[in-house]
Amino acid sequence: MMCSSTAPAITDLAADGLESHCRAALAAGARMQFMYALFPSRDAPAQLRYVLHPGPGAPPQIWRCEPEAQPVASLAAMAPLLSWYEREATDLFGISFRGQPMPQPLVLLPGTLAERPPMTPGATTPLRHVAAPHPLPDLAGAARADVQIMPFGPVRADVLESAQLVFYYIGEAILHFHPQLFFKHRGMEKRFEGLAPRIGTVLAERVSGVGSVAHALAYCHAIEAAAGCDVPRRAAWLRVLLAELERLYNHLQYLGHLCHTTTLKVGEAQGKYLEELAKQLNCRVSGSRLLRGLIVPGGLSREPAVTVVGPELDRLEREFLRYSDLLASTNSHVDRLMTTGVLGRRLAFDQGATGPVERASGIDRDSRRDQPYGAYAELPLRVAVREGGDAYARQSVRLDEILNSITLLRAVWAGLPAGPIRAPCAAVPCSEGLGWAETPRGTAYYAVHLDAAGRLGRVKIKSPSFSNWRVFPYTVHDSNMMDYAINEASFGLTVSGCDR
Repeated sequence: MMCSSTAPAITDLAADGLESHCRAALAAGARMQFMYALFPSRDAPAQLRYVLHPGPGAPPQIWRCEPEAQPVASLAAMAPLLSWYEREATDLFGISFRGQPMPQPLVLLPGTLAERPPMTPGATTPLRHVAAPHPLPDLAGAARADVQIMPFGPVRADVLESAQLVFYYIGEAILHFHPQLFFKHRGMEKRFEGLAPRIGTVLAERVSGVGSVAHALAYCHAIEAAAGCDVPRRAAWLRVLLAELERLYNHLQYLGHLCHTTTLKVGEAQGKYLEELAKQLNCRVSGSRLLRGLIVPGGLSREPAVTVVGPELDRLEREFLRYSDLLASTNSHVDRLMTTGVLGRRLAFDQGATGPVERASGIDRDSRRDQPYGAYAELPLRVAVREGGDAYARQSVRLDEILNSITLLRAVWAGLPAGPIRAPCAAVPCSEGLGWAETPRGTAYYAVHLDAAGRLGRVKIKSPSFSNWRVFPYTVHDSNMMDYAINEASFGLTVSGCDR
């Protein structure tokens, strides 16, 4: 049975009109966000969806394209951030794109053998693998004999996530950097298929463990949009409280890890200590250090223990302000951050940087303000922006965001409205919705499509680390080995959030 959409509004485009529409939208100041593919039913051909923002405050626009033939024109030359999404659609859905500047597989590792694309309806045959080398750039020029190649990973030291990082270098100078991710791709989008919308929240919380709240929020926003459900005001405020508690512990962990890479051991210990205090507060509020199990479609599953927030925040803020001052006055730390991993504004925009990474490069965007959700429009939100684009700017943005999170938490604690915390949110068969939330690493999007039985037919996840991993290599080229670990830490990347 074919399903017709109920929300959001969609513009149908012919495949041969994609390029002209993209060119006109970009000229008008729009920004492409992501694209994805889906099969509307088991027997229907694949569709393409393109999601873009016309500008701050304007709702997202969605283009629907049903290509009659392949290949489809690639839009990556005009909107480079779409390159990874097109390659992903090729790997998982078998859709080819004409003019794709990087036609190599993205998600499927070299040597992967698939009888048919993994996201094809009914595809259950496990993928097979044969030994195959990773495709790497060819060396050319008179100095090629001096260039060394170092593949690092996929098993890395400590408890770092799996990724193979390939460096082309001479001495300490990095000429080219190639990250090979997706070694532990979990097929999360496939796992949603056939689930009841209520159960999908459990999966969304586990797409990226350190973004459990934000991913659950974006998913529930999409389900609520599809169902036409209005969340009670008290629940909307409490969702802000949970989201800012998540941002708080993530940014504190970030600072501790960044100090680790600059060998500031005391700063590392203090950052991790503050992270632990924040996680203990999470546990007192929700029963979970990662704040899981509260956000559900329609609101919250139960009341969190809000009364403990105020006194605990006072202690945390005092210790954080002292820590922040010490970081700012420690020259050995600051010197290692300044001019490291510079990401220019234009490159950040074109390649799709998001969250603190893009705001540190001078792009004043935050979905909490620009496409407000929950209670953010009622609360004192300040968006931290820096112009430097280096590791120091990325740290500075997060320092400011910690203070703003404390301000928001106090505002929720002091002004929390009374009322119910959950509204009915019945699944609407053959509906769809788009939701988003600002995670500690940037904006996450969920596009959900329900089938004729009211179960999940397709769930597309745009995770911020997918975007920022695409941007990151541009800051490594022409840098040096001594700064690499600092640069990677300053981006706050997660591999699981990228691999999904």
